[in-house]
Amino acid sequence: MTVLVIIIAVLLFGLVILIHEGGHFVTAKLCGIQVNEFAIGMGPKLFHFTKGETEYSLRLFPIGGFCAMEGEDEESDNENAFEKKPIWKRALVIAMGAIMNLVLGFVFVMILLIPQQKFMSTTISVFQDNSATQAAGLQIGDRITGIDGYWVNTDKDLNFTLALANPDDVDLTVQRDGKTIEFSDVKFHTMTAQDGSQMLALDFYVMPVDKNFGTVMTKTFDDTVSTIRMVWASLAGIAQGRFGLKDIAGPVGTFSMIGKVASQSVQNGGFQLAMENMLYLIMVITVNLAVVNLLPIPALDGGKLLLLLIEKIRRKPLNRKIEERINIVGFSLLMALMLLVTVNDVVRIFNGTGIGG
Repeated sequence: MTVLVIIIAVLLFGLVILIHEGGHFVTAKLCGIQVNEFAIGMGPKLFHFTKGETEYSLRLFPIGGFCAMEGEDEESDNENAFEKKPIWKRALVIAMGAIMNLVLGFVFVMILLIPQQKFMSTTISVFQDNSATQAAGLQIGDRITGIDGYWVNTDKDLNFTLALANPDDVDLTVQRDGKTIEFSDVKFHTMTAQDGSQMLALDFYVMPVDKNFGTVMTKTFDDTVSTIRMVWASLAGIAQGRFGLKDIAGPVGTFSMIGKVASQSVQNGGFQLAMENMLYLIMVITVNLAVVNLLPIPALDGGKLLLLLIEKIRRKPLNRKIEERINIVGFSLLMALMLLVTVNDVVRIFNGTGIGG
């Protein structure tokens, strides 16, 4: 059963890639841009055929894909070349990959929510015995809206921020009877994690939200936004040094994680729980792919959008050689980072911690 779950997860991961590249492909076709090749996977071709002007291929390594458009990376006299189209069309084609990943993430969130009987809020309903938060002054009916400066709108936000918080010094913001009240330096009780570290112990329960069409749609949107913010906050944490190489996973680490989640879920709760955990993991991956791809870094979609913005401001494109050099440098740095992350993933499989572990 574990193998079946892993196969399904890999297929879902392939769907993430297909949706991303399909966003580029369909939008390019609608904008009249010639697509020379549409590929899922990287490396040697396993299967391919040509229809019209486009070659469609399935490649060996399921770690990416591409939509190769005429005139995207080279000069072309073809009237249907990417570079011949208006800036807004080119920007739409580039952005649509990430947009479709966000749409897919929205769909996955909805699929995960529909079987649930009720949803969790951020409003306190019951305190546990000897509650530290109750002793600090929080009351039943308080709606938590902020933790350590991070805006809290959903239970996902609540769990994310509390997981990163220092148990001895938590700043809480709540809404009570229409008023905003702040509690500084709240000290939570702690519990011991599997790795021996101390982590915050939640000492209250939140009120449930009844399930209906309206709450399903609202919760789906809010949870998708929460996931986007979680990914963005994690990237910011990496940039600020809060998270290190041990917290980053590449393709090898992702597939290893999929295998571990599948195995543990099947052992603990059977096929249904395994599928729910897999779907949640893939949902985070597709949102992560969207956010990372929109970063203004050369060789990523965000970097291409930045160059189009510069072209719009200058009213003329950058010199082709300068643009090529920017993309080469960006691509080289990206490949170096991917190599480092992949090596770290492989080392982590053997020592559990990665490079330096």
